[in-house]
Amino acid sequence: MSTVTTARTDTAGTRLTIPIAALAFVIALAVQFIGQAKIDLGIGAIIIFPMVWGLILGLLVSVQKFKPLGIDLQRVAAALVGVAVLLLVARLAFNIGPSLPTLLKAGPALLLQEVGHLLGTIMLALPLAVLLRMGKATVGATFSLDREPSFAMVSEKYGPDSDQYRGVLAMYVFGTLFGAVFITLLTSLVANWKIFDPLALAMGAGVGSGSMMAASAASIIAAYPEDQEAILGMAAVSNLITTVLGVYVGIYLALPLADKFYKFLTRKQESRELVAAGAAGSTRSAADVEREAAQEEENRRFRERVAESSAEIKLPLWLSLSVLTVLGIGTAAVAAKGLSLSIVVGYVILLALVLVSIGLAKVTRKISAIVFITTIGAYISSPWFFGAGALTAAVKTVDFLSIATVMLTLAGLSLGKDIPLLKNIGWKIIPVGLVAITASFLLSTVIAEFALGFWN
Repeated sequence: MSTVTTARTDTAGTRLTIPIAALAFVIALAVQFIGQAKIDLGIGAIIIFPMVWGLILGLLVSVQKFKPLGIDLQRVAAALVGVAVLLLVARLAFNIGPSLPTLLKAGPALLLQEVGHLLGTIMLALPLAVLLRMGKATVGATFSLDREPSFAMVSEKYGPDSDQYRGVLAMYVFGTLFGAVFITLLTSLVANWKIFDPLALAMGAGVGSGSMMAASAASIIAAYPEDQEAILGMAAVSNLITTVLGVYVGIYLALPLADKFYKFLTRKQESRELVAAGAAGSTRSAADVEREAAQEEENRRFRERVAESSAEIKLPLWLSLSVLTVLGIGTAAVAAKGLSLSIVVGYVILLALVLVSIGLAKVTRKISAIVFITTIGAYISSPWFFGAGALTAAVKTVDFLSIATVMLTLAGLSLGKDIPLLKNIGWKIIPVGLVAITASFLLSTVIAEFALGFWN
């Protein structure tokens, strides 16, 4: 199964970790000190969190030309993001355990709202992409919100040189660049309308992206601070369900459905093109051949840029976890307005959970570390585990938003290399991406609202 990235272990990556970590540390602490900003729009309020400031500031540093951030530095930042996601999931797992009774009460609502994530993108974003004439890239861009597993699904079915694959890449880059920022603003606005159950909003936040889920959950908590634990637990479980089931739903349902829907909407357009091609076939000129050659050369250069921007640097696990622990303890201390032993102990527990889960994933080879982290973390923080009280008390001193700030700051620092790819795809992915995220969140929230009311 083909993937979008190629990985390499590079000693230069280890050497470059210190400067990128120092830069991320300065930015993360600065935005944590700045805190959140609330903007009242009349019809609702938008809250911008430190993690969003971190993403924006990291991106500005990444793309600036005064003292360019080397592409290898950006790749190191991307490698650290991959491990930071595990720490974020570990922290969220400790919100799932205490919330298990609430989650059980939600019942089928958790599964039913997943229909919203499926239909939201296909039913609304896909027709818009067809209207904007994105071509076959429409299928790859709109069958889901296109996170990492989507590359493998589309590559296997259509090939890595297909238009569908370019659509996945465009949506992935768009979501990485703007997803967390946009869903923060969207969720903050909707949550402050006070018309949806906070648990329904939390279910809608589980769009399958850790950074988007964290950003969305933060906005919901700001509107419903008294329900923080339940919101975080529900959002984490919803996101896990979307991630785990997303692969199977994507392969067997979403991708075939998007392909058929696209063909249905473009059937008349394709017929006209075939007729036109047949009429012009006998008069194919040298200019036509030259244009096709130029297009092929453009496609070749595009594939080279994709390979260059998506190549990975793999860092030793001990180094990644050490750097992220220092960054995390620093930002958590600022969030808590002081460093305490509990924060350090909390990070030790999170690190132990991540290491055990990675070890189990290597042994089984078929179950991802994220599934182990979520399952084990939820159990040891649940009412049914004898040491849940002490473990949860220590971990809760680590503000989960502080981990998200570190993760999104590093993500921002890694994004400069992806800007040319987004430019190559063009402006059409912007309205399509905005509609896809909005439809996925709102439709799943509405379904969850009705499902919760019916089940209760």
